[in-house]
This record gives sequence, C-alpha cells and structure tokens, in this order.
Amino acid sequence: MRPEESRRAWTIASAFLATALAGLAPAVAIVAAQDNPSTTKETEDFDPARFDRSTQIDNEWLPLRPGTRLVYEGLTVEDGEKVPHRVVFTVTDLTKVIAGVRAVVCHDQDFSAGKLEETEIVFFAQDKDGTVWHLGQYPEVYEDGKLVEAPAWIHGFEDAKAGIVMKAKPQLGAPSYSQGWGPAVKWTDRGVVHQTGQKTCVRLDCYEDVLVIDETSKEEPGAHQLKYYARGVGNVRVGWRGEGETTQETLELVEVERLSPEALAEARAKALELEKRAYEISKNVYAKTPPAERTPDAGSR
Repeated sequence: MRPEESRRAWTIASAFLATALAGLAPAVAIVAAQDNPSTTKETEDFDPARFDRSTQIDNEWLPLRPGTRLVYEGLTVEDGEKVPHRVVFTVTDLTKVIAGVRAVVCHDQDFSAGKLEETEIVFFAQDKDGTVWHLGQYPEVYEDGKLVEAPAWIHGFEDAKAGIVMKAKPQLGAPSYSQGWGPAVKWTDRGVVHQTGQKTCVRLDCYEDVLVIDETSKEEPGAHQLKYYARGVGNVRVGWRGEGETTQETLELVEVERLSPEALAEARAKALELEKRAYEISKNVYAKTPPAERTPDAGSR
C-alpha cells in the first residue's frame, strides 16, 4: 500500500463527508480526546510471548476467517477528477511466521477505473487478549500496468515494528496507537477511536452500533481516513475528513463471500505468486523471512 497517499488495506471501511456524517443516527459518543504527547508512544510493545492461537482472529470488530472475501466500491480523486475505485480483500488459508509469531496472510487488490493500481499481501495476528496486530506487508504499486515501487515493511527489519490494527476493546478517549512503524518506507499510521454507537447503511446492508476509527500519519498532516467497523463483519465503509486529504477516498462494502475450495485455491495461488516476486524484489526485507505455508483445513474454520 502507498502510505503517502492512503491508508487502506486490509481492511477497509468508510465514512461520509462532514455533512453526510450529520445525517447518520445519533452517536453514543463523538470525537476522541486529543493525545497527550508526554504519554503517547510512537510504537507499540510487541511481545511474541503474548500470542498463542495467533491465527484464530475472531475479534468482534475485525474477524478474519480464512476463505472470506470482502469487496468494496467507491471513488477517489485523481488529478482533480473522481475515479471509480474497487478493492478486493481476501483472507487466505496461508500463514507466515514473523518474529516467532504465526500470522494470517491476506491478499488485497486495489483497482482504479478498472485497472490494477496496487496489490499486496499483508500479515495479521491476534494476541491472547484479542487485539489484532499488523505485522507488516509487501505491496506492489503500478502505473499504466508497470511496477513503480514495492515499499515493503515487516516487523524486525529496517527498524520496522508491528502495530495494532484493532484493539480487543476499543474505547472512546483512549490514546491513539501505532498501526505499524516502517520508517524505511515512511509507514507511520496511527489510529484512534473517533466515534461509537453509529448507524450506517452501505449497499450490502445497514449496521447498528458501528465503531469509527480515525487514521492519520506523519506524512499527511491534516489528512484523516475514517473507517467504520460493524460487529461480526469488520470494515464496512471508508471515508475522510481534513483539508490535507488529497485522494478523498470513499468506499462501501458491496459483497461478502465465503469462497469455494476452488476459489480459495485460486486466491492462495495469487498470494504465493506475489510472495515469489517479493523474494526477488525485496532483498533487504522480504527475502529474509520464511515462506508462507498453507494451513490445513483453514478454510473450513
């Protein structure tokens, strides 16, 4: 994924603009407290000993069950024009060991005006308390069908550190948290609970008691990406706020699919193909990691 332009991935959900937000159901609580610089940590304390069944990701706000595919559609602003945008996010039945922790391999494809703009494999693991961690990713960014960059970061390499993608019990007013730290590729994303108790409707369904996470990064001051999470589903909408947000990305969930064994095998093959290129391209990071492995019967969990 391209950190200087957007923070989408894995995982994806949305919000409307400020005027649209006003039209949503009354919130239980709105706007998180500002961080106290003296207490906010730049990175999270990642301890492999805190992980047991790390690939069983059943966090109520971000369940990642192997064989699940989520499809999102919306718009981004490119060169002053609104462009159709489509994201396909697949939880594969592959796992990869990073810093002694076995993580789930997810495959993300990002299309702009029907053309593949970005594809990546990203790694998540859940600790004993139920918090879901982001351990790194290998993205490929394309322009006119040609690879232009592959800014990989993985915990333990080039000063990169894992971050939190979803806490076990997200609370309004809690300090922001690092979603991963990859200084070599300028990955500095942070998240904070922005709203709780929301209602939002997308093309697939309407959801109650929705959680909204506000994401920012050092590279985009004044830009905020808003992600809406529904219990038992995950990310259902993506939106933005702030004068510094240039892509103004909006997405909404349009499809959730349980893959057939054949479709899951195809998804696995695509992820492994991307990993094969990662070993060739990312010599200082990805090439130093063990290969991804298929988890037997993962798709049936």
